[in-house]
Order: sequence, then C-alpha cells, then structure tokens
Amino acid sequence: MKNTMYRLLSKKTIKNTLFGTMSLTSILSLSACQQTPDYNYLTGETMGTSYHISYQLPDNADEAAIQASIDERLKQINDSMSTYQSDSTISKFNRLNKNTPITIDADFSRVLDVSKIVYEQSGGAFDPTVMPLVETWGFGSTMTVERLQSPPTALEIAQAKALVDFESIIKKDQTVSKTKDGVELDFSAVAKGYGVDVIADVLREDYQIRNYMVEIGGEISTSGVNNQQQPWQIAIDAPIEGSTVSERQTISAIRQPKNTATQMHLATSGNYRNSVIFDGKRYSHTIDPITGKPIAGGAPSVTVAADSVALADAWATALTAMPYHKALDVAKAQNLAAMFVVLADDIKTDGSESNVSDNVSDDNIDDWQVVQTPAMQALRADKKP
Repeated sequence: MKNTMYRLLSKKTIKNTLFGTMSLTSILSLSACQQTPDYNYLTGETMGTSYHISYQLPDNADEAAIQASIDERLKQINDSMSTYQSDSTISKFNRLNKNTPITIDADFSRVLDVSKIVYEQSGGAFDPTVMPLVETWGFGSTMTVERLQSPPTALEIAQAKALVDFESIIKKDQTVSKTKDGVELDFSAVAKGYGVDVIADVLREDYQIRNYMVEIGGEISTSGVNNQQQPWQIAIDAPIEGSTVSERQTISAIRQPKNTATQMHLATSGNYRNSVIFDGKRYSHTIDPITGKPIAGGAPSVTVAADSVALADAWATALTAMPYHKALDVAKAQNLAAMFVVLADDIKTDGSESNVSDNVSDDNIDDWQVVQTPAMQALRADKKP
C-alpha cells in the first residue's frame, strides 16, 4: 500500500497546533488485525502527523484509485495552506504587503470561513493570526520554563499583539488581502480537522462509501458502522501528565449515533502533554490572543462534536484557549456539544463548576471528572437536545 507523506504544519508547529497540541484520541475496536475482508485499512503521514482510515469496501472497489484520490486531495490542501511550504498559497499571502490581494482556492476559502465563524463566536479566543504571540513567548516548537522565568516585557507582548489582527484579513470574491503589514495566517488549529472532512467527502461522494472512520492527528469523522457492524465508538483519554500513545487510560467514550445515515465529527484539544510548572502553577503552550499570555487554569482536555471536523477542531482549540469556567459558559451559550475533562476537586460540591486548579494534575484516573454540555449529553444519549 502506498503511503505518501505531506507536511502541512511548519517545522515550528509540527508538535503544536496554533493554540495547543491535540489530545490523542484512541479508537475503540480498531486495529489492522481486526479488519474483516470487506473493510480496508489505510495509514500514512500528513500535516506533520499520521492518518488512519478504515472503510467498508464497495463492490468492485479500486483500492489503488481510492488511495490515489486521498493522496491527491491531501496534496492540494498542503499546496494551499502549508506554512512549511514556501510556494503554498498561505506562504505567499504571508509575504505580501497590505492591500495586495491574492487569489485563493476553495479549500483556503472554506477554512478561512470556518475560522471567521469561530473567531467571532468565541470572542476572539480562536485567532489564526496569533503566531506572533506564540513566537514571542518562545512556544513555537517546545514549551520551556526558562521563558516563564524571564517572560516577554509588556512592550514585547504589545508589539506582538499588534500583529494579531484577524479583522485585518479581508476576503472578497476569490481573493484575500490584509489591511496591515506583517499580519500572517496560520491554519494549524483547523487544518487537520478540515483534512478529515475532505477525506470523508472523497469516500462518500466519489466512491459512495457510507461506513468509514477517518482520523488525522486525533481529529475524527465516522459514518455508519465498523467492521463488527456496530456503531463506531471513540475513546477519550484521561489527561494524565506524561501519558503516551502506548500508555494511557480511557476515561470516557463517544459512540456514533445508531442511525447509520448520520455522521459524527469530533476533535479533541488539550494542554496536558505540553505544559510546564512555574511557581506552583501549570502553564500551557496555549496562548490567549486576548491577554497575550499563556493560559493558566484551562481545562486539560476538551472534546467537541460539530457539523464538521474543521468546526469541531477550531472550537476545541478556542475552548482550550480560555479559562475553564469561561470555556464551559461559552460552550453552553453556543449550544456546543462539548466534553471537558478536569480534576474532580475542581467541581464544586454543589454541582457548579469552578476554575481548574493550577496545581500539578493527578495521575490517578479516579481523580478526573467528565463535564458535559447539554448538547453533548444529548449526542451521547443519541437524541436531539
């Protein structure tokens, strides 16, 4: 089976999304050895991470053609939005001066539209122009305590914030421009989710495949049933510090609705695998574009289900870029299907929610608590809210 590698994220963002590293989400009852003859399993590398696809083979299926179609679409996304690739559309745009339009493709346009929706509805917590702040804090590739020991000055933060300006991005017809020099776009926090949507579209629209699971870097789309003819079930990891792909604990699961015509789109974002402790507080590499500072007190793990994986990806990132209590309020106000995983001690005894503790998280799964919005409760109950 041919596996083609494509790099979407820049060298500085391979391990980090725009705001945070996606929490690894495992797939229950899914491995190559479990595949039945009528299901196919594809894996490869893309966007600085890996992809995994399981689908029911249609009659007279041309597996090579399906693989080639997937690879071609991933290449198109890469050519459009890779900040690592100097000749991509987004790299060309980032080098342009203000008031200079550039023609964009349909993929770029859709991702920009999703970004604008979440930017507006999240009150600016999601902002694809935030990279100057990430660079200023030194969190472009790794999270280090040294930068917190000697943080940027107020002037340095102000200078970086001046270039975090999504309002300066102007889309008109099939072009995009900016009204301020130095502003750049980075779709790292939404591109993997969009890539999942695109592959799912290839399976559904080009090959009439209705039973599948597509995953890129923990962002997932499912449809129909798995190779056991059961609804897909996605496991959510407990956000235990130091956990790995091979050593992790499942705290919850989200099942594909029983109606096999229904699709499920999930994304998980978390800070627990990329954070540091300084002066007794845990800081994530997630930067709040509003305050210009790293988040302390955010939910360690947030999973969102939405109408598309791109939308879920952007919202999971936005909610991670807020203090927990604010993120929960916003998720409820926007009727988002969201699941937060926090320490049990951070849930008040009266049932109301408080801020997440800044202390080091516990490695005992019993100390974690799942908090759901009404929309997520309805999804897991397989009924409308």
